[in-house]
Amino acid sequence: MSEEQEESLFEAPPIAEQERMVEAILFASVEAVTVKELAARMPHGSDPAEALVYLKKRYEGRGVHLVKVGDAWAMRTAGDLGFLMQKETVETRKLSRAAIETLAIVAYHQPVTRAEIEEIRGVSVSRGTIDQLIEMEWIRFGRRRMTPGRPVTFVVTQEFLDHFGLENARDLPGLKELRSAGLLDNRPPPGGEVANDDDEDESPEGQNELFED
Repeated sequence: MSEEQEESLFEAPPIAEQERMVEAILFASVEAVTVKELAARMPHGSDPAEALVYLKKRYEGRGVHLVKVGDAWAMRTAGDLGFLMQKETVETRKLSRAAIETLAIVAYHQPVTRAEIEEIRGVSVSRGTIDQLIEMEWIRFGRRRMTPGRPVTFVVTQEFLDHFGLENARDLPGLKELRSAGLLDNRPPPGGEVANDDDEDESPEGQNELFED
């Protein structure tokens, strides 16, 4: 008997049971889970995508929501109840002004090369600034450009989207909102010359708190 014939002997669980399975997997998972990963864990013939539709509706208006993060799904506390978790989840991340601006540029212009980041900011980007954002898992390497030198590009990560409660980069606030919040400096380079991040990163005045979640 072929593998396909053998698998066909087993019927997929009822959709209500599939919904329970998806709920159990997401509840136990620290990271968001893709539909493909759900399908790999569930019995043959299951339809996790359909189960997610029912599960999302079931959690509407509850203290916990089913949210989409990039191409994956996760259980998250309802936004209006986040204050209840403050003592357990407060994590202060301090970034230099250079890192904040670099992160904003990557998010809005991805995929973007280091040279393009420097052109937009008007200052050179130190290696430490890029390394800090990569270590925080908020940006990662993208595909290399098919241009002379094959420069590497940078894009934001799923962890970045998850941290700020975004489904994708299109949900980011406008540049005007970032500037008004002090997260993007619009200053011109002094004297028309390209400055260097190394001096800026070492200055206490260049340190700002990004967010507290």
